[in-house]
Amino acid sequence: MYQTIDEANEAVAAKIVAGSPFLLDVVPAKSVIKELNNGKVLLHAGPPIRYDQMIDPIQGACVGAALFEGWGDTEEEVRQQLEAGEVTLIPCHHVDAVGPMGGITSANMAVLVVENKTDGNRAFCTMNEGIGAVLRFGAYSQEVIDRLHWMKNTLGPVLSAALQSMENGLNVNVLVAKAIAMGDEFHQRNIAASLAFLKEMAPVIVALEGFEDQKQEVIQFLADTDQFFLNIMMASAKAILDGARTIEEGTIVTAMCRNGHEFGIRIAGMGDEWFTGPVNTPAGLYFSGFSEADASPDMGDSAITETFGVGGMAMIAAPAVTRFVGSGGFYDALNTSNEMTEICIDHNPNFSVPTWDFKGTCLGIDARKVVETGILPVINTGIANKKAGLGQIGAGTVHPPMDCFEKAVLAYAKKLGFEA
Repeated sequence: MYQTIDEANEAVAAKIVAGSPFLLDVVPAKSVIKELNNGKVLLHAGPPIRYDQMIDPIQGACVGAALFEGWGDTEEEVRQQLEAGEVTLIPCHHVDAVGPMGGITSANMAVLVVENKTDGNRAFCTMNEGIGAVLRFGAYSQEVIDRLHWMKNTLGPVLSAALQSMENGLNVNVLVAKAIAMGDEFHQRNIAASLAFLKEMAPVIVALEGFEDQKQEVIQFLADTDQFFLNIMMASAKAILDGARTIEEGTIVTAMCRNGHEFGIRIAGMGDEWFTGPVNTPAGLYFSGFSEADASPDMGDSAITETFGVGGMAMIAAPAVTRFVGSGGFYDALNTSNEMTEICIDHNPNFSVPTWDFKGTCLGIDARKVVETGILPVINTGIANKKAGLGQIGAGTVHPPMDCFEKAVLAYAKKLGFEA
């Protein structure tokens, strides 16, 4: 038991700094998440939600996953199962996982395995599918299903063999430290990190025995997928924050996520409990032909990156992305990151930002500071079309509702014996 909330928060932050994530493997989700072996089960992003509450893109992703798993031959057949409640829905966060956008993950999808070697815990995330018609935005055409099978049967096994041939897997912190100095913020921009990942993996893949007809496909896919590292970053941030939240005290935020219906946060001192509020719609720039009227409400577990201190919290690290998310220019990004320090307790010395006078990234969002200052975390995000399968229509930023933080702080005060 720590003497003060500040002491507890500092201990949680110290564990975040000490976190040591390594990418170890790529495996079928059911082999590491036991809940996926209990009948028809899908994981989703955000706090708990029913199928009838899901927005159209997430429902579409459920349809795609069901078709991928072979639960039916037609959209109508699998929709009937989903609407009848025959498919169990579980938040990714409840089973040591995270998922981008809709976050839909099924038993036979390939997932990244990241271990936080400091605390010995693991976290899982599906791999990035690339751009265009993809499951995470709700697409479920045959093209999407075929790509998921290719990822399961080719991409996953090749990357697994390459990672298994390394003595300790791949040190993620090293790649993050390199890439943040090259202009990534690890949510909207992962170009440098994805290239650094390819640089490490390509020679190993080429040297593998077997897979002769598959190596070039895999290397080409990695070369084409600028956001591939995002999913690695998500799993790494999840593993580190889950290790840190074993200290069940204090008001440091340990998860932020959204399911298109609600935004949810967790804080260290309240363990697994979710504190939710109505989700917002991102504000930003739209691709030609689209506007806010076409935008989906916010969704995805990728805000785990901001929870860790990167993404929108590290806007200053990625000047090239500021215009893309509609935040203006360099000085707007500087002001954003400076403001984010007001709701955090420190800087992370592991990840120095050259464009921020080599300050470390933000460390430890304190829910009390959010409530006291009225400053909400900034989250960088893609903007999805509100109709399933039409994909990304822009990019921007979004804020959590203040309700989440007020509820969390009040609940922790009550836990400590202070009544409102």
